[in-house]
Amino acid sequence: IEAQKKLIQNLRETSKPVAPDNAIGRLTRMEAINSKSISDASLSSAQVKLEKLQAALGKLDDPDFGLCLGCGNPIPHGRIMLMPESVLCVSCAEKKGRG
Repeated sequence: IEAQKKLIQNLRETSKPVAPDNAIGRLTRMEAINSKSISDASLSSAQVKLEKLQAALGKLDDPDFGLCLGCGNPIPHGRIMLMPESVLCVSCAEKKGRG
């Protein structure tokens, strides 16, 4: 969770608006705007992941933690270790298209 918070802070820094009065060329300004757009999308994704991680952390003591919401079967330990925010097993995630 701390690593995710640090990533979000870094992305906030890189997604600051490009000042219109900066003395940079047109192409450089377009590159900066494109880079900001990419940073904004990454920031949004990182914030969603942090929320999911925090929700998963809050459910660790729940008897249903680690059970697939789709089929009710246990989510493999390896999947939970790689993606602790996972609420679906691999099979159900593939069916929903969310890997």
